[in-house]
Amino acid sequence: KEDQSPSLGKDRADTVIIGGGCVGVSLAYHLAKAGLQDVLLLEKSELTAGSTWHAAGLTTYFHPGINLKKIHAYSIKLYEKLEEETGQAVGFHQPGSIRIASTPTRVDEFKYHMTRAGWHPTEQYLIPPEKVQELFPLLNMDKVLAGLYNPGDGHIDPYSLTMALAAGARKYGAQLNYPVQVTNLNPRSDGTWEVETPLGVIQAKRIVNTAGFWAREIGKMIGLQHPVIPVHHQYVVTSTVPEVKALKTELPVIRDLEGSFYLRQERDGLLFGPYESQEKMKLQDSWVTNGVPPGFGKELFESDLDRIMEYVETAMEMVPVLKQANIINTISGPITYSPDILPMVGPHQGVRNYWVAIGFGYGIIHAGGIGKYLSDWILEGEPPFDLIELDPNRYGKWTTTEYTAAKARESYGFNNIIIYPKEERFAGRPTERISGLYNLLKTKCSMGFHAGWEQPHWFYKPGDETGYKPSFRRTNWFDPVGREYKQVMEKVGVIDLSPFGKFKVKGTDSVKLLDHLFANVVPKVGSTNISHMLTPRGKVYAELTVSQLYPGEFLLVTGSGSELHDLRWIEEEVARGGYKVEIENMTDEMGVLGVAGPYARQVLQKLTAEDLSDGSFKFLQSRHLKLSDIAVTAVRISYTGELGWELYHRKEDSVALYNAVMDAGQKEEIDNFGTYALNALRLEKGFRAWGAEMNCDTNPLEAGLEYFVKLNKPADFIGKKTLKQIKEKGLKRRLVYLTLETDDVDPEGNESVWHNGKVIGNTTSGSFSYSAHQSLAFAYVPIELSKVGQKLEVELLGKNYSATIIQEPLVLTEPTRTRLQRKGQSPKI
Repeated sequence: KEDQSPSLGKDRADTVIIGGGCVGVSLAYHLAKAGLQDVLLLEKSELTAGSTWHAAGLTTYFHPGINLKKIHAYSIKLYEKLEEETGQAVGFHQPGSIRIASTPTRVDEFKYHMTRAGWHPTEQYLIPPEKVQELFPLLNMDKVLAGLYNPGDGHIDPYSLTMALAAGARKYGAQLNYPVQVTNLNPRSDGTWEVETPLGVIQAKRIVNTAGFWAREIGKMIGLQHPVIPVHHQYVVTSTVPEVKALKTELPVIRDLEGSFYLRQERDGLLFGPYESQEKMKLQDSWVTNGVPPGFGKELFESDLDRIMEYVETAMEMVPVLKQANIINTISGPITYSPDILPMVGPHQGVRNYWVAIGFGYGIIHAGGIGKYLSDWILEGEPPFDLIELDPNRYGKWTTTEYTAAKARESYGFNNIIIYPKEERFAGRPTERISGLYNLLKTKCSMGFHAGWEQPHWFYKPGDETGYKPSFRRTNWFDPVGREYKQVMEKVGVIDLSPFGKFKVKGTDSVKLLDHLFANVVPKVGSTNISHMLTPRGKVYAELTVSQLYPGEFLLVTGSGSELHDLRWIEEEVARGGYKVEIENMTDEMGVLGVAGPYARQVLQKLTAEDLSDGSFKFLQSRHLKLSDIAVTAVRISYTGELGWELYHRKEDSVALYNAVMDAGQKEEIDNFGTYALNALRLEKGFRAWGAEMNCDTNPLEAGLEYFVKLNKPADFIGKKTLKQIKEKGLKRRLVYLTLETDDVDPEGNESVWHNGKVIGNTTSGSFSYSAHQSLAFAYVPIELSKVGQKLEVELLGKNYSATIIQEPLVLTEPTRTRLQRKGQSPKI
């Protein structure tokens, strides 16, 4: 029953959930159902106040992201059986939905989505115009080329859904209290929290911020600036439309992507909602600067039909019966956007036991799956699958309010644009997070955005078609990347690697800590290795390079997108184990220059008196030296697999160091290269990438990382026990290395792999190989289909291309070639 008079009822809780929208209530339901005692949800006004109650309630299986599809699928399956479980009607309609393609490029995009749907259990079909018309007879078919059809899609009543989840949460023992406002949060030294309310203080083991557009106010209480911003979303509802009333079955939901609107049946009328362009759409900026008005709960904004008139006209053209319909209701309410439209879900770096589930632009379809996902993570200590794209720690101090506003505006306006592989979006860029070389290089190359940083993707030469020209097929960067590839393989290239995440770890327990965190051994002083942090279940949480610079002092380096994701995990382990160490995040202070290629040694040797010869400075060694009087920590390692060094230095020395290296390399014809060439080089060498070949969905054995996993080392590293069991049981699938016979399209990763007319696996990453002149990809396939020589097919843009498993690597690394040459063998390059 409803709690009429608010009371806390308790002064302790295991988990306090702040916010009673559909996401918070779903989390309470899932935690309680999983058996967690003492789950307490606090809501400042009433359940569903905020964005939930006025949402259009669309539910879809579709998502371009691989694991977000799992979230959508779980939500829909849950909503199908919620009424039966709780006795509360949820108003769930499942007439299916159709995305409309009215341009050839959009048809390509649908084919791109279909190749990623093949290895997922949810139903999705590319359908011809005749089928679109049959399913939605009221559509003007003039422009329709194809439809992307998800039969299980539909819409649900958000208020009823939340009430059903609330009934379920109470049934399993969770307490939902309202109106109770959280007025302050105090972290205690043991990692627990004091949650202050007008009715008293609650001691909590952990808190979860699910406060919707109040999420910022909750974050501010503990000094965090959550990058979320309210957007005005409008939709209109019509009175009865005779042609709709006459139909025997409910119309599927239509999404006209070029017209940028959705439209669905609402009783005997229609409900229609557009996503306006970034120039037209409206943000509620004042809430970010001055806070949400204190009394705001179930209020709406004033509607503004003029703003959406062009979309209404487009919709009338597409669904002509709209012309005669009367608008009886216009809803304009706040929905929260994060800079990239994706929510922030999980534990937050820098604050212990503080979790978030905020920034939901599509809270209704995400609520069920996110409640389950977070509940599993909280109870089991690791996520059930990898959703790094939702990691709250993908944002950092560089994410200013101006950036958030510019990005939310862009994301809302781009809601229905074509999403290409290697997509770049330019609003809000550059941030304050630029490397020391940015101003020097920005006009010479096409920059990519990585965790706030700008990093060169590829460089221009006279005669190149410059600029960002996205495509599903080979485009303007294809030949220049081949040129940069050749530069590194035959001469010497320089790359800005400053976006790497970089941490210094030192202290009496540093060796002990790293021995427990990493599956590899701890490198000796002056040495470097590649090490993996595993989860208790034996999944690959992270890959870092670890160098012991001085006794007990380490430099840890990770990819730009993993910086705070990895730091949080390390800090949590330090707190849990009481290790005496200091960790310093050096990411922004430290620049990194990569120098690679057969002449790399020759060029760098001109700048230092230190002996850089192979005998003196071996592969995987690190040392401090001066290059042209600039202090660097040089590590002999390169993700290109060629002879090379990574040069770590103070950011303010970047330009001087870069210029010195470039001047020294004139005779060797030194030149720049970018991350696209780096990717092609690493794939040819068979190097795995975190986030593609390995992540929290994969174990290191199936990913082919045995070399880096020392199961026989004395230390009991995280995941060791499980990994031994996995090894004993034997693997079900393996990462294999494929060449493909393609035409003008190359694999990117996440495409379906076929054998005998069935989907049997998926690619993880791919690229054109400039040495073999064909496409190359990594893929996971069942063990029985993983032998060298096995013929398979990879689906690209709606066509299956023949693929063959080959012995990896395609090109031997420079250290291996050197070793074979010493033995008198002639290595394959």
